[in-house]
Amino acid sequence: MGKVIRRCGSFLMMLLLVIGILPMTANAETTQNTEERNALYVQVPEDWENPCVWAWDSDGNNAFTAWPGEEMETDAANDGWYYIWLPAWANHVIVNANEGSVQTEEQILDTNAAWITVSAADTVEISYESRTTGEAPAYVEKFVVHAKVDDSWEAPCLWAWSAPDGTNAFAAWPGEEMKAGEDGWYSIKVPVWVNSIIVNANEGTVQTEDISIDPAELWVTVAADGSYDFSYKNPDQAEIPNVTIHVSAPADWNGPCLWAWSAPDGTNAFAAWPGEALEEGEGGWLVKEIPGWVNSIIVNGNEGSVQTTDISVETGKDIWLTINGPEDYTVSYEEIALEETNETVATQEPAEAVEATIEAAENTEKSTPVVPIVIGVLVVVAAGGAAVAVSKKKSQK
Repeated sequence: MGKVIRRCGSFLMMLLLVIGILPMTANAETTQNTEERNALYVQVPEDWENPCVWAWDSDGNNAFTAWPGEEMETDAANDGWYYIWLPAWANHVIVNANEGSVQTEEQILDTNAAWITVSAADTVEISYESRTTGEAPAYVEKFVVHAKVDDSWEAPCLWAWSAPDGTNAFAAWPGEEMKAGEDGWYSIKVPVWVNSIIVNANEGTVQTEDISIDPAELWVTVAADGSYDFSYKNPDQAEIPNVTIHVSAPADWNGPCLWAWSAPDGTNAFAAWPGEALEEGEGGWLVKEIPGWVNSIIVNGNEGSVQTTDISVETGKDIWLTINGPEDYTVSYEEIALEETNETVATQEPAEAVEATIEAAENTEKSTPVVPIVIGVLVVVAAGGAAVAVSKKKSQK
């Protein structure tokens, strides 16, 4: 009988230990799955509208998928201050505004739990002591809803809620007005608990039916009668097939990689700088298949420490790119042998190169810094399949 009691006691003790461990395990998993974030506060000049933050870490991992980054929110309790919740690891930031047309230089922070005062693009003060009162509003994870509507639909808005409990994302119908983009799409962010939306316009007098969705970035195309289609992939980009870029890089550029994106929206083809490694191809070329919507590329080497300038390319076309230096390269949309490209560089008149450089500089006033190392900006467009060479020497100081 004593043995039975002892065995029961041991069993109960083990059971209590297991019950005690379970909550600890659950809490550990919750901690691991929750990304640590800090509230970054920013003040900007009065003429800087809709300020955004572009953020990354020293390895080139971006906090956001596209330039100009995430739009900041106003803090109602602190006049003139904007805030944004950033992953704690993203300590390299650029503050920008006016759709990315004005910006600061790269700011490297000790911690992004900071207060940044921007007096001008080249005048930035950073403080790690609070310049605001109270706590920052709680972080709410959001996703983007894009909508393309008929021309008769003016000032489109989004109404969003959670079904079946009916919790609304916005205070009153017709919801919040969506922001117009250069590509014809309107966009707005909603909390991840939203699972139902209505796109409407003309002060709510025209609308879609209720649309049930998953909490992920989506694109809704709306006709004049309110009928719609939606997709979790950008339909504009899905229509363009992948293309192949062929690259000849300098011999001392070890491990050459490709960084690629879409301008001006800044959608990146790869997750983190310096992009993806180029692979051995035929005819001595290094190759990489990229999405057909890419219109801007950078080739880099030595773990991203050397790179070309931003190179603008045509979408939907295979590319042959020969690089002699950061600002010395040729672009072609027809297959060529490497020696033919070298001859093109050697025979081009210096005046042609200077003219091309000046024209390129005039066309790149709104360049987007998408990586932490930016040498300069240069746009090269090769039309009609012809090869174009650009050469520029830096002055020595």
